[in-house]
Amino acid sequence: MSAKIIWSKIDEAPALATYSLLPIVQAFLKDADVAVELSDISLSGRVISTFSDRLKPEQKQNDALAALGELVQDPDCNIIKLPNISASIPQLKACIAELQAQGYDVPSYPEDAQTEEEKAIKEKYSACLGSAVNPVLREGNSDRRAAVAVKNFAKKNPHKLRAFNENSKACVAHMTANDFYENEQSVIKNGNGSVTINLNGKCLKEIKAVDSEILDGTFMSAKALRAFFQKTLDDAKANNILWSLHLKATMMKISDPIMFGHAVEVFFKDVFAKYASEFKEIGYSANLGLGDLYKKLEKLPAAKKAEIESALMDVYKTQPNMAMVDSDKGITNLHASNDIIIDASMPVVVRDGGKMWNAAGKVEECVSVIPDRTYATFYKEIIDDCVLNGQFDVTTMGNVANVGLMAQKAEEYGSHPTTFEISEDGIVEVKDENGTILMSHKVEKGDIWRMSRTKDAAIKDWVKLSHERGMITGQPVIFWLDSFRPHDANLIKKLMTYLPAHLQKANINYEILAPKQAMKYSLARVRAGLDTISATGNVLRDYLTDLFPILELGTSAKMLSIVPQLAGGGLFETGAGGSAPKHVEQFVNEGHLRWDSLGEFLALAESLRFIAQKHNSKELEAVTEALDVANAGYLDNNKAPGRSAGEPDNKASHFFVAQYWAEALAKQTKAPAIATRFTPIAKALKDNEDTIMAELMSVEGKAQDIGGYYRPDDSKANKAMRPSATLNNIIDNI
Repeated sequence: MSAKIIWSKIDEAPALATYSLLPIVQAFLKDADVAVELSDISLSGRVISTFSDRLKPEQKQNDALAALGELVQDPDCNIIKLPNISASIPQLKACIAELQAQGYDVPSYPEDAQTEEEKAIKEKYSACLGSAVNPVLREGNSDRRAAVAVKNFAKKNPHKLRAFNENSKACVAHMTANDFYENEQSVIKNGNGSVTINLNGKCLKEIKAVDSEILDGTFMSAKALRAFFQKTLDDAKANNILWSLHLKATMMKISDPIMFGHAVEVFFKDVFAKYASEFKEIGYSANLGLGDLYKKLEKLPAAKKAEIESALMDVYKTQPNMAMVDSDKGITNLHASNDIIIDASMPVVVRDGGKMWNAAGKVEECVSVIPDRTYATFYKEIIDDCVLNGQFDVTTMGNVANVGLMAQKAEEYGSHPTTFEISEDGIVEVKDENGTILMSHKVEKGDIWRMSRTKDAAIKDWVKLSHERGMITGQPVIFWLDSFRPHDANLIKKLMTYLPAHLQKANINYEILAPKQAMKYSLARVRAGLDTISATGNVLRDYLTDLFPILELGTSAKMLSIVPQLAGGGLFETGAGGSAPKHVEQFVNEGHLRWDSLGEFLALAESLRFIAQKHNSKELEAVTEALDVANAGYLDNNKAPGRSAGEPDNKASHFFVAQYWAEALAKQTKAPAIATRFTPIAKALKDNEDTIMAELMSVEGKAQDIGGYYRPDDSKANKAMRPSATLNNIIDNI
């Protein structure tokens, strides 16, 4: 048997961890005849491959993402995907600047593209923004759950959840009219054919639709959005609570940055009115946040710059207190759209008792502002539940797993090419190849219109996977679908078509509930210590698989995330990387990487199990079972990285997993040759533990030069992440 695993080279903290972990993985899998190859789908790698024609031969790089897009159609595909940056424009610009400083002749990002060349460059860069990676690789639906050992460890070693105050004012605010939820229309396409999106008769986009796929069209009124933002500010001021904004401007790379920009303009409306000409002169867009404004103010004369900065500071005296991303540095919720990612920020609000950090560096009760009702209602339900019933008990709370509909770019995350900021008042019409109007909306200039698509094959597989998980676990399956939402109504039609065939094989308990009611149902079970499966669309999949794991386990990085590909292969994801930027900052300053690689350990085990089952390999079964033992030992012995410099960090955690893995391989009897091979390796790792740990700890508290944030220098990063010569010698000689 010969097999291959593709290990993704990505960004930030998990990318640093790879320098230490991957050599161990590659060495341990040699005897099982499994090759592990690195594939660069990092943000910098995507930029380089996009503009390779401009680069020197030694700098050129193939489009690894496109290659993996072909690989996922192979039944033998096996990919371990670590969390990557879903880049916002500020992140992309920072990456470009770093690459240029490293000698890469990549063009600057033209924010306000005027010439044809600039427009072409901007169009090329658009492929690097937002969720560029996930829709390409996720050619299957998602099975996300906590491993039993991980859940049990969390119960025995509960992380801290802040209590909700008695009579807490914490709440969620959402629009009640003219949002995406209210304006949605949905159709099921009859037959293959082209579909056009037209504004006042002018074609905005043409797509090739396929038979039986669900097409949705909707829009959000910009006027209604701004009025909503103003009301939430007024209410927060009156109630004396913190104002916090929660969007998804990384994945929803067109719509949510625009919504974010409206929030910036409303909060600082007097400043925008007074200095409109100056902002136009410096080419500032509110969509890029306050951080970009402060940078562009450098273009103005010093006196004018100081005047505007003073005017901005004066606004804080009249507005409610605003949630902070970094109180010490004065970075607010409105500095950069990528700092307020809802699936990472809202679980923290719940975890911290309905509070966020204020400018004084203290937690304060907040209103969580989530404009669109489509998903805001379930966040409102969990906050309201905690206000009423108090904080959750980690030692007893049940688990909420997820089966997510995401195959073939299902739902909103595939909508970027069909999302538009409306350029003029009029009518948006969606027409089929015969000119029949499928959907129609009356819109105004500035409104945000978007279409999403969900293919029938993806839905059919999602129903099947949901039923399989229900059969395996015996847990009820809750389909989070709102019959009053047109898209969900069409999904329910398909669900009721495909589910009966599965129920004939084995009956399972299932419910179809709107998100608010589904959350209420699930929370009642969570508080009773009962487990539930949530079967959801793509966006809810993303939100719930951060929310519940952060409450249950302390982090979503500890979740199993398995994507059985429609073609028969497997994608094994390693959890979220929301705190990765802070981890990198700490490592560079102090030599301490607190990133927990448990997600990688778990994903690797599932990846190997997948190959072993396909090839009926006893050797690989032995290696996989030994890794299971190592992972259990990692948890039982509490070898997760410490948070502070001076404590064992990520590098040490990799060493202990290697030690436990080698010991388990030496003791197993299923593959005698492997046991013989690893007996001296296990002994060497154990006998040299003190020396190895001393070498690993020698860099704690010392600044590290890794040669770049978005594109580290491999030799420098290797040196920083592999400081133990003793460990390296053992691993490299396996």
